[in-house]
Amino acid sequence: MSITPDVKEQLIKDYATKAGDTGSPEVQVAILTSRINTLTEHFKTHTKDNHSRRGLLKMVSQRRKLLDYVKRKDESRYQTLIGRLGIRR
Repeated sequence: MSITPDVKEQLIKDYATKAGDTGSPEVQVAILTSRINTLTEHFKTHTKDNHSRRGLLKMVSQRRKLLDYVKRKDESRYQTLIGRLGIRR
């Protein structure tokens, strides 16, 4: 249900704002989005997995907070990020 280290490294490489960047909001949102998509697929077959559903809701909330932060700081950065990730808002 989690993402593999090589997928995580690829996400960091794709969404990093500068070299060695692993903690910017863009990278965090990209990693959370990948984990959310993985869990969403998991729930298509395991509908009664309520413990993982709670974790999913926490991840969605954390992503929403990070996206709100990016939107508050720089609107154009926010628009490009949700466009690249395919998040509707």
